[in-house]
Amino acid sequence: MDASAHFKDKRITVMGLGLLGRGVGDARYLAECGADLIVTDLKTREQLAESMAQLESVKNITFVLGEHRLEDFKNRDLVLKAAGVPLDSPYIAEAKKNGIPVRMSADLFAEISNISIIGVTGTRGKSTVTHMAYNILKEAGRKVLLGGNVRGVSTLALLREVTPSHTAVLELDSWQCHGWGEVSMSPHVAVFTTFFSDHLNYYKDDPAQYLADKANIFLYQKSDDILVLGKQCAPTIIDAYSEMIESKIFVADEHKLPDTWTLRIPGQHNRYNAALALSVARSLEISDEISRRALESFAGVPGRLELIREIEGVKVYNDTTATTPEATLAALSALDPADTVLIMGGADKDLDMNALLLKLKEVKRIILLAGTGTSRVLEFIPGASVFDDLGKAVTEAFASAGEGDTILFSPAFASFGMFKNEYDRGDQFISLVHDHA
Repeated sequence: MDASAHFKDKRITVMGLGLLGRGVGDARYLAECGADLIVTDLKTREQLAESMAQLESVKNITFVLGEHRLEDFKNRDLVLKAAGVPLDSPYIAEAKKNGIPVRMSADLFAEISNISIIGVTGTRGKSTVTHMAYNILKEAGRKVLLGGNVRGVSTLALLREVTPSHTAVLELDSWQCHGWGEVSMSPHVAVFTTFFSDHLNYYKDDPAQYLADKANIFLYQKSDDILVLGKQCAPTIIDAYSEMIESKIFVADEHKLPDTWTLRIPGQHNRYNAALALSVARSLEISDEISRRALESFAGVPGRLELIREIEGVKVYNDTTATTPEATLAALSALDPADTVLIMGGADKDLDMNALLLKLKEVKRIILLAGTGTSRVLEFIPGASVFDDLGKAVTEAFASAGEGDTILFSPAFASFGMFKNEYDRGDQFISLVHDHA
């Protein structure tokens, strides 16, 4: 569809360019629609060099980098904010004080496109379930778009491809769900995979707000809409919100996936994810035969227990998106801890590590990356080596692994400090593995 009329000649401030490609794509799309853009980011031009290089030839953009200015949140027609903008941001408060709409790309896309939306959220599993559902719809011959919290994908730019017969599958983190809530919207089909404590560094003043933000994915659904809940989080959600849920509820776990279906990706947690995607497919009246083909051929999502290569009988997995202890526990449960050399560690998010620390006793060898989280747990992991260089950690991992073993990079902590973000962390790991003789 041609949505340029929504943005042509509008004065728009894009708050947060970032390094993952989503902000770049949104900015380019808005500029090409004829908007007058201010793009502002706390990172400097040097820190954003990769993103800036992609916008060199784009007109209509004024860059304000290394800072935000209150003046860029006045006399504007729209503020498009990125994920992670603080809840108490004085700049967002300034925009709202001046009556300027503040939106995020996913909810703005949904409003303008007016097509059927499948939204997927949860602490763990949302990326995999999103991609599984997308693959099923493609296998079924449906016109389908993939967006939201997907690396390198501008959700707004998907408006170019939209037709009335399209369905969009959007991965939605808690910040994007907050955006949906601010405009009283929810997707037509909502999936809530799991719920664990997370982002306590962001929600430190009100941890309950994390669930409240995610709940927006279903709070504005109507009676003919669908809510698919993973069994792990269903009791929490039903207990907190049962009187506010109008949609039809389906609860799924790995036992809802037929035993005869064989997945390419390992782990009970991935059978759980597949069962959630299957529930979505069934709600859309897609046959199990089609779903089975799509799920059994699904190769996984980059950075999520991703098999990189096998070298001299040693399998190497990249699980860089494991930024919580529950994620690393799931990875270890999918493999054999006794034959696993685990590289973990990083920046602390103040999460409960007790269950993971107990599981680590079963792991063959533990190699730690330096960081505030590592410092907190180091005394409970006797014999672990600590490196402030990922290359040295990878070298140590290969030296510790023998034929039949697995090297698992599943950090359990955030990437702040040593890396630009979790994807940069994973990219560096993959490069080092491929460079290993």
